[in-house]
Formats: sequence, structure tokens, C-alpha cells
Amino acid sequence: MSYKSHGAGYLQVKCPSPGRHRRRARAVHRLAHNGAVNDLDPLASPPASPLASFAALRTPEGHALLDEVRGTEPAQELAVATRLRRTHPVGLVSAALGQARLRQRAVAKFGAADAARMFFTPNGVEQSTRASVAAYRAARFGELGVRSVADLCCGIGGDAIALARAGIRVLAVDRDPLTAAVARANAEALGLAELIEVRKADVTEVDTAGYDAVFVDPGRRGGRGRIFDPEAYSPPLSWAVRAALKAPLAALKIAPGIPHEAVPTEAGAEWISDAGDVKEAVLWFGTGEAGSVRATLLPGPRTLLGRGLPDPAVRPVGRFLYEPDGAVIRAHLVAEVAAELDGGGLIDETIAYVTADSVTATPYATAYEITDQLPFGVKKLKALLRQREVGILTVKKRGSAVEPEELRRKVKPQGPHSATVFLTRVQGAPAMLLGHPVTAPGDQDLS
Repeated sequence: MSYKSHGAGYLQVKCPSPGRHRRRARAVHRLAHNGAVNDLDPLASPPASPLASFAALRTPEGHALLDEVRGTEPAQELAVATRLRRTHPVGLVSAALGQARLRQRAVAKFGAADAARMFFTPNGVEQSTRASVAAYRAARFGELGVRSVADLCCGIGGDAIALARAGIRVLAVDRDPLTAAVARANAEALGLAELIEVRKADVTEVDTAGYDAVFVDPGRRGGRGRIFDPEAYSPPLSWAVRAALKAPLAALKIAPGIPHEAVPTEAGAEWISDAGDVKEAVLWFGTGEAGSVRATLLPGPRTLLGRGLPDPAVRPVGRFLYEPDGAVIRAHLVAEVAAELDGGGLIDETIAYVTADSVTATPYATAYEITDQLPFGVKKLKALLRQREVGILTVKKRGSAVEPEELRRKVKPQGPHSATVFLTRVQGAPAMLLGHPVTAPGDQDLS
């Protein structure tokens, strides 16, 4: 069994997380985040239509209200709403406050300056691409000579905005009327309307001839949450692949957990992380790199290309432990990281931790100096932490069923020092590795 296929071998958990759905998610067929989004006016009675609420926000009165409620804290909403409803329609006040909340949530993805001017729906905030990732992909399109893109399933326009800012002309398509209206408003709000044409249409009926490239971001959420089956995407992955193969160049955004065997042979696959969080996978067509695998880490970008190396050998735990970036693990490129190290190898054939006897600078993994290796046991760990006066404990795990918060509660760390404990397996046996992050010579140049 390989760490590439063993679930516990590549999932890092810092806090309790819900298990995967045991039942297959039911497909909810909606193109480009086209679910019901009558959430701009949640408190109106009777509720206005989504388009009517959004249109009201774009009037002079709506803009003035948005400026007035900007930065309203949740605890202040009731008092603010009560005051504003004396002089403004109830529905408009509700829509403005709802939009203010969404703009606050969107800051993490779009930055404060853009989020303050853009318009959002809850689905749009949740499903849109992080601006840094969209900018990276747009830059890659530009490097490939692309000057025009058909953005199918554009959502609220996050990717279209990044493409336009890269100087690329965009046709942005979404079937949902409100979503298309929000995308159009965002293009106008950011001064990009001349480069972005927004069209309300079913993406399966759009002629993309005449565009240098196609970008497809299928809907991957349904009524029960995330959709894991690529054929249950909306539109299905098979349709997106056919659309990509018709274009001179194409990119398909997919969930990072897609099995490697599901990647079409005509595509190159790229896994992208931002500040250590895996954000997405992208299938690239027409780049001349069919069958290639890469992991890209942002900021940077720094890209690790697959060389088809065999799995690293299992060896005893050395002085240093390396935790590969999540994009590296998802791309199955742990062997490429191990090859950069002096004597690098796996601590277990099913676990994506690499060990070595010396520290080497690499942007693709975080290094830890290991001070103690123990067989798993809460009492042993508690005694060691007390001896070391560890009060700040970071718990990481791969290949362990123990929940980090439960362990932290049991060992009750106290003291002025900090440490990291890895709950894992070493050559098949449950183990605990205690250590701390280290900076390798040259790491200051890797940011």
C-alpha cells in the first residue's frame, strides 16, 4: 500500500473534522453555482425577488445605504436596522445589511479594497476562487499567449476579474439571472466592463469558437454539501473535458481530491495551494504537457514538476522530519521532495512524512527537528511534556485516529515552552514524534 492511496497518509488534521460522507452525494444539476440565492433580502416581509433586491441595492439610495452600513458588527445589526427602517424600505435595509456581511466575509478571498466595492451572494463568497489563485492562473494564461477566454460557469466573476486585469478579454457565462447580474455589476464596479462581457446562458449552449481558450469551473456543491463524484459536477466533468478538447487551449478547475486515475490522458494536472492550504486542482489542455503533474505553491509561485520517481524507501526516523505541502501530497510528488534531501525517506510506506539526518532548505515542505520518538501513549506524552515544561502544544496527525483536541485536553500542557507532536505511524507501529519547526540555511530566500 502506498502513501499515495492511503487516506490517512495524506490528510493533516489540526482539529477535529467531520468524516467523509458514506453515501454518495446526490447530483443537483445546476450550472455555474445556479442554486437558489434569494439571500440578498433575508428579512423582507414578504421577501422580494432576488433580482429586485439586487437592483434596489444598485440605485443611489441603495449605494448610500451600503456606505452607511459598511463595517456594521453583528451585535449592532438589530439597532442599525431599526434606525434605518424609519427612513428606508424594510427590504432595502435588510438587503444592504446582508450585503455588508457578505463583503466582510469576502475580504479573506478578495482583499479589503475589492471586497468593499464588489457584490456577493453567499454561494458566490463560498465557491469563488481566491483572488491570489485566480491571478496566478490568469498570469499563466497570459504566458501561454492567450488574449481571450470563454469563462464558463463564471459565478460572481472572480476569475473573469483576474483574467481582465491580466489584459485578457473575457466572455463570462452563467445560467442563473442573479449570478450573472452580480458578475456584471462586479465588472463595472472594478472598471473592467470593457474587457468582460457577461452573458446569462446555459454554458452547454454557448459557442466558444473565436476564443483563444476556455475556462470551466463546474459547480461542485449540491443540496447536501460538497460533491465528490466528478460526473455529478454541474456540468459533469465529461462535458467539460469535451468542451476543453474543442478549444485551442483550456483549463478546468476541479476539486483537489480528484483521483489521479480520473485525470484525462490529454490533460496536464496541477494542484495549487495558497499559504499552505490546498485550494484546487486544474486540468490544462493544449499546453503540450499532457500527462504532466505539478504542484504550485502560492505566494511565489513555486512549482514542483513530477519526474515519475518511485516511492521513497522507508527508513528510521532521523533528526529531521519534513511535512510536505498539501499540494505536493495531492500531486503525489513526495518522492520529488525526498530526492532533494540528503538521505530522505519515508517513516512509513503509507504516511507522507519524510525524514532525513540533515536539514535542507526546500519551499515544498516544512522541516521539524525531532527531539523525542515514543510509542503511542497518553501518559508517556503527558509526562514528557511536564518534564519539558511545554504549555503551547501543536498537534498534527497522519495515520492516527486520535483527535488533536481530545489529546490536548488529556495531556493538559502547562509551561513556558512550545512543541509540536506528530501522531503517526513509524514502520507500521503507532508512534509519537516530538519536535519543533526549524529554519534551514537559505530558507529566508524561499518566501
